[in-house]
Amino acid sequence: MPTSSASTTDSTKSSSSSGGVQSLERAFDLLERMADAGGEVGLSELSVSSGLPLPTIHRLMRTLVVCGYVRQQSNRRYALGPRLIRLGESASRLLGTWARPYLARLVEETGETANMALLDGDEIVYVAQVPSKHSMRMFTEVGRRVLPHSTGVGKALLADLPADEVRALLSRTGMPAATDKTITTPDGFLAALAEVRDLGYAVDDNEQEIGVRCLAVSVPDSPTAAAISISGPAGRVTEAATERIVPVLQQVAAELSEALANTGS
Repeated sequence: MPTSSASTTDSTKSSSSSGGVQSLERAFDLLERMADAGGEVGLSELSVSSGLPLPTIHRLMRTLVVCGYVRQQSNRRYALGPRLIRLGESASRLLGTWARPYLARLVEETGETANMALLDGDEIVYVAQVPSKHSMRMFTEVGRRVLPHSTGVGKALLADLPADEVRALLSRTGMPAATDKTITTPDGFLAALAEVRDLGYAVDDNEQEIGVRCLAVSVPDSPTAAAISISGPAGRVTEAATERIVPVLQQVAAELSEALANTGS
């Protein structure tokens, strides 16, 4: 973590070089730091992590409170506010819209239903889908929420998190069995995540629904944790099909990542 003087200097350089407004950059930086900390922090914690002086943070937080993007708790700590929910929902829908052409390409090249999902708190939420053209195909409603431990996208999204964070998430959600193949122990799930890191992709093998296999990869450098996947009958998404499908998934994820980066520039 940079020192206070270094962080402040870097922020000043960033604002002057980009032509941005320093107070806006600082406010958004504080919101992101709050999100990284779990949504609730104290002013002293923000000062340490950001390198900004307490009076500056207090002024910025007071403005964010007035606007409804932050709220002050009874314990004098600050929490992310309800107005951010509307922004997040709209951004999720837009992210799904941007992803649809890439999902459509996945369907064309793999023949299976393509999905995009985000990690929202402790849950996986599906934000976009393009269905397969097969008469027998998988369908997941956009907006559906599931627990990460029984899905390919969940494994892809959690694979790079520290083990203690994964264990904490699993302790909050529990690990109910959707099928008799669902992983239901933290150690078993952490072993599955290690396999994801080794292989470069995640598999849901009848773990969410019997007869269905899914292959998933994370979208690198996405502005929010995102993954794309294909899902289809286990009789079609075989081990042989996996060798053909995974490189396509990885290529499309890389191209989607680049497109999202360009959108933000």
